[in-house]
Amino acid sequence: MSIPTVLPGDAAPWFKVRSVANERFHFDTCAGRYLLLVFLGSAGSALGQAAMQALQARKEVFNGFNAALFVVSADPADEKSNRLAETGSIKTFWDFGHDVARLYGVADEQQAFGVTPTLFLVDYGLRVMAVRPLRSAEDAAAMVDIVTRLPPIPAPAPAAPQAPVLVVEHVFEPALCRVLIDTYEKQGAVDSGYMTQIGDKTVGVVDYGHKRRQDCLIKDEGLMAATRGRILRRLVPQIEKAYQFKVTRMERYIVACYDAQIGGYFRPHRDNTTTGTAHRRFAVTINLNTEEYQGGDLRFPEYGSRLFRAPTGGAVVFSCGILHEATAVTSGRRYAFLPFLYDEAAAEIRARNVGSIVGSSVRPLQDEVS
Repeated sequence: MSIPTVLPGDAAPWFKVRSVANERFHFDTCAGRYLLLVFLGSAGSALGQAAMQALQARKEVFNGFNAALFVVSADPADEKSNRLAETGSIKTFWDFGHDVARLYGVADEQQAFGVTPTLFLVDYGLRVMAVRPLRSAEDAAAMVDIVTRLPPIPAPAPAAPQAPVLVVEHVFEPALCRVLIDTYEKQGAVDSGYMTQIGDKTVGVVDYGHKRRQDCLIKDEGLMAATRGRILRRLVPQIEKAYQFKVTRMERYIVACYDAQIGGYFRPHRDNTTTGTAHRRFAVTINLNTEEYQGGDLRFPEYGSRLFRAPTGGAVVFSCGILHEATAVTSGRRYAFLPFLYDEAAAEIRARNVGSIVGSSVRPLQDEVS
């Protein structure tokens, strides 16, 4: 039995495939709604028949605006016998060569029809939310139930001005978030300063009037690799898609804590205004416990007063040149993982300014790509 290589948090691979109504269907054009992608194997098998009955019984869920159902068949007999109907929001794809199945890691020549039946739930940004083996009609019904519990897609509305910020959910899974928080608690933390330019040196200073935060530097190589791997797999491609920027390097592995008891905040600042920080291109805030505190949002004053907060495990990504602040945490403790990302051209800038850099932790992302 094959194990899907596409997991929750990953981008759903794009594909072009023949469907019932379209000789060249482009999957990447379907963003903006939830998608239930079903690798069925065959609609003529006992499992296929039972699964399709369960899905068709809930077809009102797939209204096209909030959700759509995509069924992938590997059985040529499905096309010849017209076993799979297609409507506007329920589509059938013919994958007789298993090209799409291979993209999702469910092709297996040992299985009937060369595919391990599997369900993938994809969000409106074409990122995988859930994966479930399809072993019975109950598995199909359970995934539909998940769709019905998801926040509805908002109705179209006029856009409001906002910062050029990218929000990406599911970068870290909840278990990794908890490990990072536990590491902070066990290892301890120190007061976090900020970088300022004094002559030709970039110096870290602590000023409670400007910033009140404590940081824990992650030293465990395995944990560092875990965070780096997820950023490479789940965040770097999203940055490249949105900004046409290829991230190759990451600076610092820290868990930061803004604590309401000591007034955790960071006043408006930019992250690349000193010689030692001029190489930084994107700042990343990955929240580790969003539901456990009040306040503590990101605000970008140059673009208005809107507040940004990613869910637990989600990232807010923005240019280091944008003015931003972490608003005060009013109750609880906010934990976040806070790296900076850059590329090879910026690495050359950093190398020229290395004498100004104070206390940073830098690892090349590119060393992890194979």
